[in-house]
Amino acid sequence: MKGEVYLNGVSISPEVRLSFCKDERKAATVGPRVRITVAGLGPGHPGQIPLLVWEVLQQSGRILLRTGQHPVVPWLRKQGVVFTTFDHLYEAGGSFQEVYRQIAAAVLEEAGRGPLVYAVPGNPLVAEKTVELILQKAPEYNLGVEILPAMSFLDAVYVALRLDPAGGLYIVDGSCLEGKFPQPGVGNIIIQVYNRLVISDVKLFLMNYYPFDHPVVVVQAAGVPGLQRIEEHPLYCIDRLEWIDHLTSLYVPPCEVFQQSFKTYQYPLDPLVEIMAVLRSEDGCPWDREQTHLTLRKYLLEEAYEVIEAIERADAYKICEELGDLLLQIVFHARLAGEKGLFDINDVVVGITRKMRDRHPHVFGDVVVANSAEVEFNWEKIKRGEKGTRVADSILGNVPQCLPAMLRAGRVQARAAKVGFDWPDYQGAMKKIDEELGELAQAIADDSPEQVEAEVGDLFFAAVNLSRLLGVEAEIALAGAVNRFISRFRYIEEQARSQRRELSGCTLKELDDWWEEAKKVEKVKKK
Repeated sequence: MKGEVYLNGVSISPEVRLSFCKDERKAATVGPRVRITVAGLGPGHPGQIPLLVWEVLQQSGRILLRTGQHPVVPWLRKQGVVFTTFDHLYEAGGSFQEVYRQIAAAVLEEAGRGPLVYAVPGNPLVAEKTVELILQKAPEYNLGVEILPAMSFLDAVYVALRLDPAGGLYIVDGSCLEGKFPQPGVGNIIIQVYNRLVISDVKLFLMNYYPFDHPVVVVQAAGVPGLQRIEEHPLYCIDRLEWIDHLTSLYVPPCEVFQQSFKTYQYPLDPLVEIMAVLRSEDGCPWDREQTHLTLRKYLLEEAYEVIEAIERADAYKICEELGDLLLQIVFHARLAGEKGLFDINDVVVGITRKMRDRHPHVFGDVVVANSAEVEFNWEKIKRGEKGTRVADSILGNVPQCLPAMLRAGRVQARAAKVGFDWPDYQGAMKKIDEELGELAQAIADDSPEQVEAEVGDLFFAAVNLSRLLGVEAEIALAGAVNRFISRFRYIEEQARSQRRELSGCTLKELDDWWEEAKKVEKVKKK
């Protein structure tokens, strides 16, 4: 069968032939296609090379090796096997992904000149990017590909560590971590850990999910007698090992601390993230493609306030809907950042997950607290000690300036109170309000508009302080007052309409009377 991919002699990709030959007549006119035989060399011991692979290597006149840096290569030379490697491409620099593309292109080009054997370490279908690329591109060159499998390095790792993959294992490519995340609830094997630069990236990647001192088993040359090396080290120091090389893999045991948090992933964001990617694509929505972080600011605020409104109404269905709208804004901003290579939604989730874990040592660690006050104290202490946290020139320096004025006032007052700059209780704050009222009255008497504005601001600030000391969130309290005013005023409008009168034609006494009625109606409804 021409133009097909084989695994152990069984066709696994008949659509390859169909993609080029829509009928058997056309297939016959294409002519024979040059075949590429992809052979696995096993984990690294000559005895692990399959008999079929060995026979092909002995008979083939053209053999290409992805790399000569493999334990069986010296043995092959001794047996008189002649081959060419692509090690010069690795030495030329560039990313591993680019080197793989170059190797795949070179193999396909050489196969156009005649049949060849392309040999790779381990199993050709396990973590072999060049083979994946060759299988993808072979039809474009009218080439057939046959796969000769072998024992993979993963099999050797299973044996070396006495692991049964049926018990649950997750495989992560250490050379390509973008968009990936481990599964701390089960064992993880990190493959393609070529050198200390790669393992350094892997360490930082894993630290987002595991305690810094979580044990990691470092495995070198698994299954190769005389070369196999297995050592356990804390996660934070694995990049300090000088013997890391292209035969190295990592085994990360399950993390009990994280099992409850990560064991199921019942709430995937993937569908929403994919929808946003489509909306931002060239064939997506023109409006969505035009948005930036700045243009989306007002929508983020609006959605947050709509969530609060739904909460105040105690409407569960509305809360659910508005939380979805707010989540959309978060995914939107993450998508914008991801398009610029800054971060993506995975980084957002990982960051807040790690932060919540680190700031709750009384839950995920061995710290003991007596009450919520100690929790809050520890929280602030941990925040100050977190790596990367900016040290402001003032304890008030990190209060966001974009907060609504009342929220910002409460945040500033709370920060100052933490260092003792506060009233002993609410009574001092009440006296301060009386003082500010007096100063406002004096500014009005002095007919000083600028001073009146300043004193009104001081009065509001004092009111927020009183609210805080009484345990009331000023922003929510004021929002409630506004809503009550609206409700009562609507009652007044309804009464005027019932009498077919315009509000402007009603006396102030009539309006006040209806206002008091509205308050009584509210009390009845609450009961």
